[in-house]
Amino acid sequence: MVTVVHPNLTDTDAKMSARDVSVFYGEKKAIDNVSIDIPTKYVTAFIGPSGCGKSTFLRTLNRMNDTIPSARVEGEIMLDGEDIYRSGMDVVQLRARVGMVFQKPNPFPKSIYENIAYGPKIHGLAESKDELDAVVEKSLRRAGLWEEVKDRLQDSGTALSGGQQQRLCIARAIAVDPEVILMDEPCSALDPIATAKIEELIDDLNGRYAIVIVTHSMQQAARVSQRTAFFHLGKMVEYGRTSDIFTNPLEQRTQDYITGRYG
Repeated sequence: MVTVVHPNLTDTDAKMSARDVSVFYGEKKAIDNVSIDIPTKYVTAFIGPSGCGKSTFLRTLNRMNDTIPSARVEGEIMLDGEDIYRSGMDVVQLRARVGMVFQKPNPFPKSIYENIAYGPKIHGLAESKDELDAVVEKSLRRAGLWEEVKDRLQDSGTALSGGQQQRLCIARAIAVDPEVILMDEPCSALDPIATAKIEELIDDLNGRYAIVIVTHSMQQAARVSQRTAFFHLGKMVEYGRTSDIFTNPLEQRTQDYITGRYG
């Protein structure tokens, strides 16, 4: 089965490109021959029913599957034309360039300040305390959190509310100046108000970073993304502009999922 790619896609500027990517957990094939270009300037959403492989594929884009002993990745994934699975690739550096925000907020058990300062420190992005202070403030401002936490930067990050913790994790990801941000269902543990704030934030960050979001909410995909890929049973079924995928899908399975016949 070949992925249907909408003919009116004009994304010449791909930040990341996957070609014929398959992922195995032991003998089980979780991702089957996926090829996609992730554009530089847009938010790309991965949608599909639970267990369809969208999070597994997302994790290939910054080699998070390396942390699972039984996982094996075949195919090619390029970041700015460079194969991220080549043997000499510095994975720590890769994950600074391709940041990740997880489903459950996971701030470090450190102060709010240290949560943000940690990455820039280990990557040598700030020479002095003043520079570090500036990076922390800028990252928290970008994440829409500065006004809420500026008077308690020494408080523990884990003392924040769930929605604030997730924005802290986004601030932590952008503090190292990434090029791509991966978000794995970043709102699934949050209430509607916190979710709205994260969606606003994604909107603000759009255009500065290539953003890929896995979401189980089709409404969220329609609100925040400009490109959508529909996954089913480990395959990417269809990929196109978000508006086309939701109003004019070319594949019956996409149509069935979007209209709620399964999923």
